[in-house]
Amino acid sequence: MFCRAKAIIMKIDPFLLLMIAAVVLATFAPATNAAAVSVDGLGTAAVAMLFFLHGAALSPRTILDGLKQWKLHLFILATTFVVFPTIVLPLRLLPDLVLPADLALGFIYLGVLPSAVSSSIAYTAMAKGNVPAAVCNSAGSNVFGLLLTPLLMSMLIGPAASGTMDLGQTLHDVCLQLLLPFGLGQLAHSLIGPVLQRNGRWLSNYDQWVIVLIIYSAFSQSVTAGLWQVLPISGLLLTGGLCLLILLVVIGFTTRGARYLGLSRADEIAAVFCGSKKSLASGLPLAQVLFAGAPGFGMIVLPIMLYNQIQIMVGAVLARRYADRIASSPLDQAA
Repeated sequence: MFCRAKAIIMKIDPFLLLMIAAVVLATFAPATNAAAVSVDGLGTAAVAMLFFLHGAALSPRTILDGLKQWKLHLFILATTFVVFPTIVLPLRLLPDLVLPADLALGFIYLGVLPSAVSSSIAYTAMAKGNVPAAVCNSAGSNVFGLLLTPLLMSMLIGPAASGTMDLGQTLHDVCLQLLLPFGLGQLAHSLIGPVLQRNGRWLSNYDQWVIVLIIYSAFSQSVTAGLWQVLPISGLLLTGGLCLLILLVVIGFTTRGARYLGLSRADEIAAVFCGSKKSLASGLPLAQVLFAGAPGFGMIVLPIMLYNQIQIMVGAVLARRYADRIASSPLDQAA
């Protein structure tokens, strides 16, 4: 019995323990005020470095190949802005006693949000997927999302959801924080690319630490916004259960859809992570514009706050499984 318990303990993924520790730390000691600004700044710098390193590790030829994969990009965008809203829309039919109206509205809002950028790319990289395609798609999803999110909300629930957003500022942020570091990495490919390719383990470890930082920062925002005061435990469990169910349905759809379309394993990985992710970083600021003054604001943003944590946890486990499968299968490595 002791040997069996010891074997189970040894099989526990240290990365999973780090993620749990980040959630616990954010719950009892969230970053607030000046600390939140520092953590956010550190996260921004870490993500920029992540893009630079992956840009340096990838050859320009690989990037051009990623841009040409129109079938993959259309599939992911359709999943994000068509399939996902269709999955969550029936939740509005549930009675208020089961799912309060503001909470149902929050699930609709979750469905029309763009894909998360940093976690989509980090998980695609950790799973040995098509990183260039993930970069192109997640960045494009956020730009399109600024226009599509309010438009889809207006179509699904009425014009009261419409709002105005600074498209120019968002384009500026995407270019400055993501595309510029990636481009600089491309310029440095001939200098440090071979070194990064020989030390892929180090780059993979850096990906994981960036994800842990994202977890702490994101969960700190959720806790500070009153995550544990919005609903009783029963409502919280219901919301979390629905978020997990939706995530699993979308993962199943993207996995089967990618295989049906005949995409490679690397493309399938990009489709699964980019198609199933929703952006908390875009979701909360957009919500402040779309639902300004709404008395049920806390419930409206609860689904995206919980979904964000669940997608990070499930995504990490799934990414590790993909990576392990590829490492043990020469056929998958060739794909």
